[in-house]
Amino acid sequence: MGLRQCLERIAARDPAVRGWAFLDTLARGGEGPLAGLVLGVKDVIDVAGMPTTHGSPAFLGAIAAADAQCVARLRAAGAVVLGKTVTAEFATYHPGPTANPRNLAHTPGGSSSGSAAVVADGQADFALGTQTAGSMIRPASYCGTFAFKPSFGRYPLGGVLETAPSLDTLGLFARDPAVLIAADAVLSGDVDLPSAPASLTVGLCRSPAWHDASAEMQAAFMAFAERLRAAGHCIVPRELPEPFVRLSAAQALIHRREAAMVLGHIRREHAARVSPAFAAMIDAGASEREDDYRAALVLQQHCKALADEVFAGADLMLVPGATGAAPAGLAATGDPAFQRIWTAIGAPCFGFPAEWRSDGLPLGLQVIGAPGHDRQLLSNARTIAALAAPREY
Repeated sequence: MGLRQCLERIAARDPAVRGWAFLDTLARGGEGPLAGLVLGVKDVIDVAGMPTTHGSPAFLGAIAAADAQCVARLRAAGAVVLGKTVTAEFATYHPGPTANPRNLAHTPGGSSSGSAAVVADGQADFALGTQTAGSMIRPASYCGTFAFKPSFGRYPLGGVLETAPSLDTLGLFARDPAVLIAADAVLSGDVDLPSAPASLTVGLCRSPAWHDASAEMQAAFMAFAERLRAAGHCIVPRELPEPFVRLSAAQALIHRREAAMVLGHIRREHAARVSPAFAAMIDAGASEREDDYRAALVLQQHCKALADEVFAGADLMLVPGATGAAPAGLAATGDPAFQRIWTAIGAPCFGFPAEWRSDGLPLGLQVIGAPGHDRQLLSNARTIAALAAPREY
């Protein structure tokens, strides 16, 4: 869009959407593959000279001394680092003030709420987010934009808040899949883009959370599968091995246990300035038995080891992006049921809008690739995006 257009959009819309935590209206970009593209940065990621509050009053006034490694790479590639986007408190579950730009009475999802909202609303070309449970693909589904959550370890995490080291993943939002592909190359150093098969083999994976999906989400999922079939792609039913049925609960246990380990000091030192929801999560994690935590880690590793079996004979998996459209109200960020298992095994995920309701809210799906095959997934995702239903702000 360009910086001027983004600033005009922010002036017109951000008083209602409230997706920005901090803006540098004097920001300028440089030369490189991302020249002219305007970037928002989730407020758990350091940007030199800007506050990093982690969505908490406990860190008001905390100014970052240096760019996070990911920000430094994107800035060096020419991106305009416009500011910090609102995050749920410490990238967990207590929401910030951001509203869904498609319908302001509904949540944008979280914890990468501001990043999804400002991209979907045309206030930035792309944005950085994080996912530890479902914090990227769900907001993309709720706000109607594209998102990419890569494999574990693909992007550098220096300067990014640690919330659960066994799960934390940095990712990207954009309205154009080509921007995701370009930014992924900058962040990963992996510039080769394999060709996509003329006919994809798509695993139709309802996942163990299928019963949590609304009727309209289930219908949108099946309708998109038929759209793929009509376009000449091969649709194959795919059931996950039994250990995946238990993986969602294991992921949640690992998340709260490791959050207690790395963020527990904030709960103790700033007890009066953290939310009851954050305090409850940390307390629950601290009370988990070590044996149960270790067993959850073993299950996580076992499911990772099953990835070759899961993806055998399929180019990617089609999965709901959320349980339904964005819930009404801003007091909660929604259910990560359809992201937990894929986060746990570190599989790359591409989220996209599939259908739109009459109230302006999207129904988003996701396609999943085999861990470590990120560029192939992104190449295949261009085929998926051509059949998706993006909508301008």
